[in-house]
Amino acid sequence: MKKNTFEKFVHEHRDEFDDKSPSENVWKQISHALFGSKSNSLWNSVSIWRAAAIVLMGVSVYLFFNKQFSLRDVKPLANQQDFKDIESFYTAQISEKVALISNEGLFADDSFTQDLQKLEAMYTVISEEMKKHPSEKVKDALVLNMLVRIDLLNQQIQKLEESKEKKDPATSI
Repeated sequence: MKKNTFEKFVHEHRDEFDDKSPSENVWKQISHALFGSKSNSLWNSVSIWRAAAIVLMGVSVYLFFNKQFSLRDVKPLANQQDFKDIESFYTAQISEKVALISNEGLFADDSFTQDLQKLEAMYTVISEEMKKHPSEKVKDALVLNMLVRIDLLNQQIQKLEESKEKKDPATSI
């Protein structure tokens, strides 16, 4: 019966209970009981973490750009003469093979001619890029282009010689 009367009393006087709020000291005790002691140490400060993140980001950007500019300036100058030697060697090989195809009277098909012209156009574009922004990747692309052209010329010479042998089997002996 006591329980019923207490519930009845609470229910009847509910509005009186709702306008009251506990003091700040009560909330601190509840917070301390639930979450433990939360002291404002240096490591828990958000502004310290923000400052550290900004400093870290600044150092990272500086190191990134410093490394980029130093690599661009040093490497191309050191390897420039080596690249010119390689380029002149492969260019001579290409010229020799083109002259062989032309002088022998061997006729190349249209797809071969188009492929060779595309490779030469790509070489010109890559060469311009090398002049503007020299780097190892651009140099490697130029060398690869020359090697592909030499391989294409070798394949064409082999095809043309095989077709020439099929037409005239007496010259193959």
